[in-house]
Amino acid sequence: MDADSSRSGFDAFAHCESLVRDGDPDRYFATLFADATARPHLFALYAFTLEIARVRDAVSQALAGEIRLQWWRDALAPEAATGALSGDVRANPVAAALLDTIARFNLPLQPLLDLIDARLNDLYDDPFADLNQLEGYCGETFSAPLRLAGLILTDGADAGDADAAGHAGVALGMTALMRAFPVHARRGQLMLPPLDVLGEQGLTRGDIVAGRADSRKLAAAMARMRDQIRRHRDAAQTALSACDPRIGPLYLPLALIPLYLDRMERGDYAPYETRVEVPRWRRLWHLWRQARKGWR
Repeated sequence: MDADSSRSGFDAFAHCESLVRDGDPDRYFATLFADATARPHLFALYAFTLEIARVRDAVSQALAGEIRLQWWRDALAPEAATGALSGDVRANPVAAALLDTIARFNLPLQPLLDLIDARLNDLYDDPFADLNQLEGYCGETFSAPLRLAGLILTDGADAGDADAAGHAGVALGMTALMRAFPVHARRGQLMLPPLDVLGEQGLTRGDIVAGRADSRKLAAAMARMRDQIRRHRDAAQTALSACDPRIGPLYLPLALIPLYLDRMERGDYAPYETRVEVPRWRRLWHLWRQARKGWR
């Protein structure tokens, strides 16, 4: 944050940092390895993605969720991004910090608007038809923020991370959805596996949300998803070797994916019940080790 930022601006960025620390600790700790002057702006971007991701949990009806998402679309209108905005939007600390970040780094608005539109899918219970649709969703909700964060760390320069962000976003997004499977299933929502992967095992959406899926068939479908995650993670790591090293900290959470996938492959893993967690000390150790190693 600039040295001449106002007290209210400081509070907005501090609020964003607190949100990310509590709501996405893996990304929070990874961000601590980034350049200190860029961290407040990274937290502003990540706090925005968290706010959008939580809309489904914050409303009881889809229409209310659509209204919240529309508020964010209006907040990101060009006049808002340049500061010509009513006090109502600036009173929201996440919006205030995000708008300052957009202006500071001249970030493109379209990826943020596309992210909002992608999150409309969260408000309803329609499953993805196939892997391509699921990967597209992860690209808009996870890959796009990685690209924007890269612009923050390089001060607008092209870090050569299009492929890295694409694959990493899919790997991180799918891992997050795998971990959230019990929550989604309980509320009648199927985010993954997509219908084509379920169909390979003779399963349907109804089987999943009713909790009556054959355990061996569901295990096979989930194993297929883990294989897909590993392929994207490996491709992201390969692509990172040719990227601007300044963006390396953004991709540190890739080092945690094997920990979560390994937990899902233990004999006591039950997709409907298991909360896939890893002790914090192990996550911090892997983040530190990857930061020391780098991606070259």
